[in-house]
Amino acid sequence: MPQIPSVTAFALHAAAGKRIIIDLRDPEDFLHGAIPGAVNFPLSEDASGSLVLRVRELLLKSAEPDTPVILYCRFGILSRDAAAALCDAGINAFHLEGGYGVWALEEIRRAAQDSERLAAIEKSLTKQFHTPLFSRFAKAIVQYDLLAPGDKVAVCISGGKDSMLMAKLFQQLKRHDKFPFELAFLCMDPGYSAENRRIIESNAALLNIPITFVSSNIFDAVEHVEKSPCYLCARMRRGYLYRYAQELGCNKIALGHHFDDVIETVLMGMLYAGQFQAMMPKLKSTNFPGMELIRPMYLIREADILRFRDENDLHFIRCACHFTDTCSTVRGDGDSRSKRIETKNLIAQLKKTNPQVEKNLLRATENVVLNKVLGYKLHGEAHSFLEDY
Repeated sequence: MPQIPSVTAFALHAAAGKRIIIDLRDPEDFLHGAIPGAVNFPLSEDASGSLVLRVRELLLKSAEPDTPVILYCRFGILSRDAAAALCDAGINAFHLEGGYGVWALEEIRRAAQDSERLAAIEKSLTKQFHTPLFSRFAKAIVQYDLLAPGDKVAVCISGGKDSMLMAKLFQQLKRHDKFPFELAFLCMDPGYSAENRRIIESNAALLNIPITFVSSNIFDAVEHVEKSPCYLCARMRRGYLYRYAQELGCNKIALGHHFDDVIETVLMGMLYAGQFQAMMPKLKSTNFPGMELIRPMYLIREADILRFRDENDLHFIRCACHFTDTCSTVRGDGDSRSKRIETKNLIAQLKKTNPQVEKNLLRATENVVLNKVLGYKLHGEAHSFLEDY
């Protein structure tokens, strides 16, 4: 096999000069964390082999046909083959050794060497991002009655931008000392790769989040499940989180779903499942008596989370699952991922002509007029408008 030109994460960070950086991962991965300046060309959407054409278009726009083109995926597997295809087409292409995971670790390592980074990040939550992040976090807690004196909350960390921010917001709330409550920071490890585990550990250390890891073999258990393995994995992980949280003396688990997750789920249910239901801000557990699930980031916009991440130069991963280590959506839940991206794009398009569309989607879940619907379900029992006609 011919040698494919490559570049290391260290060299990429240190190199100067013009280059084109292309992220081959799926759009959700790109949204959760990417190399600054990268362009997203998902390989999962490149079935026609258009990568060469798209890169040539970029080179034409740059007016410098010999500009280095650096490709990366999650762990440098698919990017190597893509770089080879570009080289065969006469393009000055390289692949990033180790992919985004290694690059992110290098960036986190550099940040950890700066003794003032943590103070600057925490200050941004009290100053620049107080209104869009902390105030909305506190508002959701009050509006939906998510916390009570004496609660012990298991803050569930997945390793992504949302759950890590949630942990920092809980720490900030704890400092206000309005009423007594306790926190435990819990990360379910269902069989992460070593690289993904290190990214989570390194970000937790940088952000001063004292994570407790709980290990399981969930990834192995669902590896051969063809239909909806991600759904099954999520259900099993939540069950483990409830159980370990309860063992730690917690009465609540907190998940990092934000405003955009909520409205996208509402619209996806209508468009793809033919049902209207909300992602609730809190739920009582049916299998673990006395336990509750809360979503304190319910009113926080994803755009503000992304701004906080980028302005503090933080780097996260979306899903640390080894099913998608090759940045390919070949398993059963690929459709659900693409549907969420499709729904996100639809909302963005609607917002161009109706700036209130996001607020209205959430407001619709609070203004259901029962005598104006054909039917509804209450506690699993179906009802028709004809019952009271």
